[in-house]
Amino acid sequence: IISYPIFNIVYQSMHDVSRFGAIRGFNGLENFYSVFSDPVFLDATRRTLVWTACVVGGTVLISVPVALVLNQDFHGRGIARTIVMLPWSVSLTMTAVVWRWAFNDDYGMVNVTLQRLGLIGGPIHWLATPELAFPVEIAVGILVSIPFTVTIFLGGLSSVPGDIYEAARIDGASSWQQFRQLTLPLLRPFINMAILLNVIYVFNSFPIIWVMTQGGPDNGTHILVTYLYELGFRLGRPGQAAAVSLVVLGMLTGWVQDFLVI
Repeated sequence: IISYPIFNIVYQSMHDVSRFGAIRGFNGLENFYSVFSDPVFLDATRRTLVWTACVVGGTVLISVPVALVLNQDFHGRGIARTIVMLPWSVSLTMTAVVWRWAFNDDYGMVNVTLQRLGLIGGPIHWLATPELAFPVEIAVGILVSIPFTVTIFLGGLSSVPGDIYEAARIDGASSWQQFRQLTLPLLRPFINMAILLNVIYVFNSFPIIWVMTQGGPDNGTHILVTYLYELGFRLGRPGQAAAVSLVVLGMLTGWVQDFLVI
C-alpha cells in the first residue's frame, strides 16, 4: 500500500513519461533539472512555506482563545460548540466553492456587505490579482482549519484538573498568570500535536487554492500541490509531476522528523 506507490513515483521521476503514462525511456535526473529550473516551481515552493506558516500560525492563535471560551461553563455552550464544529463536517471543496462565490466581483456577499456598510465605494476584484487572492485564500484556510484545531484544544483542556486553578486563585494568581503559568504549559502537548497535524494537512491542502483560483492569476497563487496537479493533468508531464511529489515528500518527512526530535 505504501512502498509500491513510492517506488512507482521514483521510477516515473527518472523516466520520460507520456501524458498517458507510457514509459518512453530512462532520463536520469532530467525531470528534476527541468522542475528546479522552472521559476513557477521556485515561486510555488516559497509560497507553500508562506501558506503553511500563515495558515497554521493563524489557526493556532485563533483556536486557543476560542477553545478557552468554549471550555467555560455558560448557558448555550453546547450550541456554541456545535456551531464552531459544524464547518468541519462540510466538504472542503464545497467550502471553497462557497467562498469563491462570496468573493465574486459582481454578486459576492463580501463586496455587497462592504458596500452597504460604506466601507468601499465599488466592487473589489478579490481573486483577480495574486496580491489580493493569496491573502484571501490564507484567510479561508485559517477559517476551515479552526474547527479541527479547537477540537484538539478542547480535548486538552478537558484533561486539565480544575483543582490547580482553584489553588492558583487562592494564592492570588490573576487570570493572565493562570493562563501563562498553568494553561499553556499543560496545553503544550496538544498545541504541538495541532501544529504537526495542521502542517501536514495544510502543506498538502489542494481544494481551497485550486477551486478558488486554480493557481492563478498568472501562476500567482500556486503552491506545490496545485503546481504538481497542473504539471501532471493539465500540461501532461507526469515525470516532472512525480519529481515534484518527491520534493514534497522529502520536505514534509524532514520537517516532521525534526519536529518530533525537538
